[in-house]
Amino acid sequence: MASGMDDIREALKGIAQSQTQLLSAFESVSQRVGELEKSRGGSGLSRQIMRSEDTNPSSNGDSLNLPVRESTPLATGFSQTPPLMPADAGSQSTASSPEIKSGFTSRIILTTYPKQIGIQPLPMEWGAEDPQQRGPVTVSRAPSTIRRRNAIGAHSGSYSIYYSLALASNQLKADHKPDFTNTEPAVNIGPFPQWGDKKKIVAMDPWGHLVPWIFKNVMDKENVDLRPTIAITKAHMKLPELEESVRSGRLVPDGKVCINAQGELAVTKFAVEPVWYLPGVAERFGIDEGTLRRSLFEHTGGMYPELITRGDIKVFLPPIGGLTVYCFGDPAKMSDPSSRLALRIHDECNGSDVFGSDICTCRPYLIFGIEEAVKEAQNGGSGVVIYFRKEGRALGEVTKYLVYNARKRGEDRASDYFKRTENIAGVKDMRFQALMPDILHWLGITKIDRMLSMSNMKHDAIVGQGIPIHERVELPESWIPADSRVEIDAKINAGRSCWPNRIACMRIRQTWANKWSSVGYFTTGHRMTEEELQAVQGRMWEE
Repeated sequence: MASGMDDIREALKGIAQSQTQLLSAFESVSQRVGELEKSRGGSGLSRQIMRSEDTNPSSNGDSLNLPVRESTPLATGFSQTPPLMPADAGSQSTASSPEIKSGFTSRIILTTYPKQIGIQPLPMEWGAEDPQQRGPVTVSRAPSTIRRRNAIGAHSGSYSIYYSLALASNQLKADHKPDFTNTEPAVNIGPFPQWGDKKKIVAMDPWGHLVPWIFKNVMDKENVDLRPTIAITKAHMKLPELEESVRSGRLVPDGKVCINAQGELAVTKFAVEPVWYLPGVAERFGIDEGTLRRSLFEHTGGMYPELITRGDIKVFLPPIGGLTVYCFGDPAKMSDPSSRLALRIHDECNGSDVFGSDICTCRPYLIFGIEEAVKEAQNGGSGVVIYFRKEGRALGEVTKYLVYNARKRGEDRASDYFKRTENIAGVKDMRFQALMPDILHWLGITKIDRMLSMSNMKHDAIVGQGIPIHERVELPESWIPADSRVEIDAKINAGRSCWPNRIACMRIRQTWANKWSSVGYFTTGHRMTEEELQAVQGRMWEE
């Protein structure tokens, strides 16, 4: 019996080796065909966009059991690209076609299945404490790596489109491999127990800053293309308000954190690209994984077919902006429970943060948060500001400006502030703070002594993830621009329905933290009546 099993194993091994050799030969032929196609301008050669399942129609792999309408690319078979026009049929000749200039062939593999020949994803066990057991996040479509991919999407988030343009325009060589010499993190961080908890970190790769070093053997021996999703460096920060802070005495130069009389600050910066563990993300939002995958696929215009065809792949790099952590003082103190921590979670607002628009309190609160973070670091603790790319409450600047127009062509009253946003966008806010606490878990933060934010959404998401907040710090009245009263008073008032029974309301919000949609602001001060709120009016364009 044992001998028979050994014979079967040997036979299977031989078949696998034969398949590997066949695959190698096929790749060699495909490469030669591609070269001929480029040299002959593509004429007379296949110009079809192939789906990999066309080469193996009977294979369905571990795809999700989701209905796919016939109108989707996954049900209509391969499509034909328009044939090249003859040189005399138009002003543009075949020799000048974009395809020939780019060096790309017209044969594209849209998706793959695990049962196809050569498809062997690198092992991935999300939440494993040992990085080798967890495995690297692999998304590259390089020839040596495409069959080892264990994640969907591309590196660099929203910037991946520019990467594509660079390749298409021959500004970047397709076979370029980064030289990671001297790119190691400027400071050490972790590992922390949270890194091995698949429920605490679902929106970033906890090992993303160490990829070229802890997975070097994989990169070298298996010839796979792996990239970091986190980088850590040190820098100086200089903002005009900080010089005024020193002059007024709010900040005192110490030569370490606040370096000089100009208010220049020493800071450690952590840049993080999003990496989503799809089952964990779905759980955070209280939906099933299939619904999440289907929605991501359909409402990005079908950009990522593998979301609904590769149920075995659980990791997705979404094409969205990431975040940056700005740490003042010793980074090791962020995770030290005996050190005080002041923290601001700040969501992007280009108009205010960069260009100083006074219609909102974003830049004032950002500067205030930096000041308070610096003070905490100077007092022996740690100060942290985390900046998320979620422009206009993740609705984007176009929607935000449309809302501005609607407000300024009306009466721009605080009582109608959220109504105008809902009328245009359909929702008040799409920042969905449920994923935000992941960065806190990654930094090893277990409690927050001073939360420099009035947002109930942020507070509830953090507390809902088991991180207590001891004090919430409001933006001082003196920091609020006159035209931003509409915004901040509307937000403060939005939370007033919970105020009469604050303790009961807090319990409800902590229970439903992941689904809570309140855009209200915390305050210890006065909460307006409806009449008072209607009296708060913004500046008109003519003023």
